[in-house]
Amino acid sequence: MDASSARYVAGERVALFLPCYCDVLFPEVGQACVALFERLGIPLDYPMAQTCCGQPAFNAGHWSEARQLAQRFAGVFGDYRWIVVPSGSCGAMARVFYSYLDARSAPAQVGERVYDLASFLVTVVGRTDVGARFPHSVTYHDGCHGRRELRSTSAALALLREVRELEYVELADMGECCGFGGTFSVTFDALSASMGADKCARIRATGAEVLTSGDASCLMQIAGLFDAAAHDAQPHPRILHLAEILAA
Repeated sequence: MDASSARYVAGERVALFLPCYCDVLFPEVGQACVALFERLGIPLDYPMAQTCCGQPAFNAGHWSEARQLAQRFAGVFGDYRWIVVPSGSCGAMARVFYSYLDARSAPAQVGERVYDLASFLVTVVGRTDVGARFPHSVTYHDGCHGRRELRSTSAALALLREVRELEYVELADMGECCGFGGTFSVTFDALSASMGADKCARIRATGAEVLTSGDASCLMQIAGLFDAAAHDAQPHPRILHLAEILAA
């Protein structure tokens, strides 16, 4: 299914695919998605049998294990036409990289129905104004998977610009990686921290009150770096997922 031609029909049920780290560490992201979809009148399901999409195993080269998780994903979400995930990285795993495992497989076919939150709202539902109000200055970090694989940047920015009373402040070199990259941040911790420090400096330079992104894993990396540098007494913005701002 091509995101450029697919259109949501009112009343169709949508499945929420919530990444592991959101489920465990950032449940407020899932709660914001539920509140947002309720406001828009879009029926939302949360399949309880869902688990990891297989991205960590895939990235580490354990493709056999990744295939098993991809098959499970296809079984859990196979009956849904629309699957929405508040994560560029997990969205890219299903929508793009399941076909790397086997382009003719059930996971690859189901993965074509996976959309990141911003792309679904703007491209599929056709909404940029979702009724949000957020009276703060906001800058946006563009996660690598959302930018490169899902091409969701313009959709995310269109949504932010329609939020009432929100002042959008552009982040310099918005598309530069924050240094997380999953296991990259563990295997190459010094390089990851250096990349993250550059990102944090640019974020501070915006003077924005809030930093947002479509990927909670990037926000986790940046928040951790800000916390680690708390002794330098420099102020840094509050960190919120895009879904939290849109649900405000």
